Amino acid sequence: MTERRETDRKARRKAPVRKPAPAPTDWSEGERIAKYLARCGVASRREIESLISEGAVAVNGRKLDTPAFKVTGRERITVNGETVRPPERTRLWRYHKPAGLVTTNSDPEGRATVFQELPKSLPRTVTIGRLDLTTEGLLLLTNDGELARKLELPDTGLTRTYRARAHGRVTPEALKALKDGMTVDGETFGAITAELERELGANSWLRVSLREGRKREVRRALEAVGLMVNRLIRVSYGPFELGKLQPGAVEEVPESDWRARLGMEIEGRTERKPATRRRPQRKKR
Repeated sequence: MTERRETDRKARRKAPVRKPAPAPTDWSEGERIAKYLARCGVASRREIESLISEGAVAVNGRKLDTPAFKVTGRERITVNGETVRPPERTRLWRYHKPAGLVTTNSDPEGRATVFQELPKSLPRTVTIGRLDLTTEGLLLLTNDGELARKLELPDTGLTRTYRARAHGRVTPEALKALKDGMTVDGETFGAITAELERELGANSWLRVSLREGRKREVRRALEAVGLMVNRLIRVSYGPFELGKLQPGAVEEVPESDWRARLGMEIEGRTERKPATRRRPQRKKR
């Protein structure tokens, strides 16, 4: 009896151990990691996907190698070793960006960034759109990357308005060309509304409005009609205005105020609704 038991034990040891099949990913709960971190104000979805590819994002100590991962918020998530706090209530700020600052978290050329100049008391924020190095004026900030994404989309229809000082003569033909839209260096710009405010020697002040926020769009469009911009100030973004906000100053917009201004239709307009499947009708016997 004793020998038989020992033989059975040895046989069990030699038998190959089958590893259990990995459990399928449960997509019924939570949201995609990039969307969740964007709501936390870490960065935009695209920037977070880049961080994941660089191995900078970890969930419960495990580095992610794909953005196709869902979280519920109960996990311990780190970005570059720092623990990410759960998203707070959505907040919005107006910031008067001075000229000479880049609108990025860091600059490889060592130039000063807007985030280095912001008050240390501000939580982690992302910008809604960007302004060029030499462009000044209104820059919106938020701690919710999803809100930033919605307000940046052209489909949202928010008008960006600038005051531009340009060298050159403003003609009716130039204003019409801007309003009709144009193609510059192979890139098509939509309608740009420009109004002449006043002439000051060889320079002219114009009020320029557009619904897109492409890179250097105002400068490139005005240059295409013979106007060289030497100063550019954004005075409004959608319903939010620069007003008398001083350069470098930051002011929070009350939640009830920005929600009322944007309206619920703006907040939900860019969200795609899942297609509803119709049940096939049963044939009557």
